[in-house]
Amino acid sequence: MKLQRKNRLRATALGALAVSGALVLTACGSDDNTGTDAEGGKTSAAASNIKCDGAEGQLRASGSSAQKNAMDLWVKNYMAACSGVEINYASSSSGEGIVAFNQGTVGFAGSDSALKPDEVADSKKICKTGQGINLPMVGGPVAIGFHLEGVDSLTLDASTLAKIFDTKIKKWNDPAIAKLNEGVKLPDKAIQPYHRSEDSGTTQNLGKYLNAAAPSDWKYEAEKKWPAPGGQAASGSSGVASQVKAVDGSIGYFELSYAKSQDITTVDINTGGAAPVEATSENASKAIAAAKVKGTGKDLALELDYTTKAEGAYPLVLVTYEVVCDTGNKPETLDTVKSFLGYAASADGQKVLTDAGYAPIPEAINAKVRETVAGLK
Repeated sequence: MKLQRKNRLRATALGALAVSGALVLTACGSDDNTGTDAEGGKTSAAASNIKCDGAEGQLRASGSSAQKNAMDLWVKNYMAACSGVEINYASSSSGEGIVAFNQGTVGFAGSDSALKPDEVADSKKICKTGQGINLPMVGGPVAIGFHLEGVDSLTLDASTLAKIFDTKIKKWNDPAIAKLNEGVKLPDKAIQPYHRSEDSGTTQNLGKYLNAAAPSDWKYEAEKKWPAPGGQAASGSSGVASQVKAVDGSIGYFELSYAKSQDITTVDINTGGAAPVEATSENASKAIAAAKVKGTGKDLALELDYTTKAEGAYPLVLVTYEVVCDTGNKPETLDTVKSFLGYAASADGQKVLTDAGYAPIPEAINAKVRETVAGLK
């Protein structure tokens, strides 16, 4: 069964790459061709839906590596439609993105966790007449990827994950893991857990999940800096994924798009529901759909339910926010920020996320995002 799933994962990854290539060629990923361009090639109806009004010059942004693959698609599609505009998104980490935003060096930042009160306070120095706000733009599962020769299927729960990442469970054939994987031949091999080396919103979201779902086994605060002793560090989601891909006996956490692109098998999570839940965009959407807006005013920070036992809902999810000023954005980049983020939040922009391993933001929330983007000053 798991081997079949791994083959499906490989096929899905290849399909996503094919879709990505098509997106670059068609500007915004629509299959509805309605005409020809100057060179006789097909143009897409969706290309005309990207509103470039007022956008010009260069827009710099940075932050979350979790959304890198989504941002790559958006940037290619947008720049193909809006000639003369250059979007440079530096994929680093949520922490570095917020620092850059509060230093005034980027037009917006990507962060996998909402701004903290002190970060909001710092943003007022840059936003002048306003403050930084959180706009949920990308959702998706935080996949637990593993590399264990001879094992194509693995189910874990929050308690075992907490103990593995806290290096309390050290061998793959530990009784706690074996109990969750009856019939699977687990080797007497050391577990090599990998975590992020830099401040990371993905790390913080993993911590929030473990705090909520396994409070007696994970005693650390949910912060962007990795809190537990032991394990090995790697830079960025891509770095963690690369190490898991290369090292037998390893396990790590990263967004599903990295598992797809590197053909890494992922853990199913036992939530206590009817059956273990696979890390998929669709299953993450079921969990994100239950999120509630906890931000006030124009801030749209979300509260996620990490303890859901709803059928088919994958609980270990994150939402990446684009951080902007509600008012006081730089005049020279404001129109470009509104135009680009308006595309990302549009139906066409959100449509490309699933094929890339992400989950679109639920429409009820996304409608508020579009309204807020349109009103940025």
